[in-house]
Amino acid sequence: MSDARLFAVTRTRGGAWKAGLPAEQQYDWRGHFDYVQKLHAEGFVVAAGSLDGTADALLIVRARDEREIKEKLEWDSWTANDLLRTTRVAPWTVRVGSVERG
Repeated sequence: MSDARLFAVTRTRGGAWKAGLPAEQQYDWRGHFDYVQKLHAEGFVVAAGSLDGTADALLIVRARDEREIKEKLEWDSWTANDLLRTTRVAPWTVRVGSVERG
């Protein structure tokens, strides 16, 4: 992925999210978690997690373009089952610190 760059991806809870239940008790948590772990092992997901106190999650990903991000996230069971929806994809330029390739 030599032509890849960093993106910040914001996702929010979809219509199938069961209010009052933590992420670990939502439908197919294990499938979602395992898929994101797989994307991390491949170097696509750099970091991911919920934004506490909000309905949102943030992913930092390494991709060629927005299309690649959309294609990868379509395979997440939480996308297919409307537990998470992507609300924003923005190229990210790191100005302080670094994100090392793993």
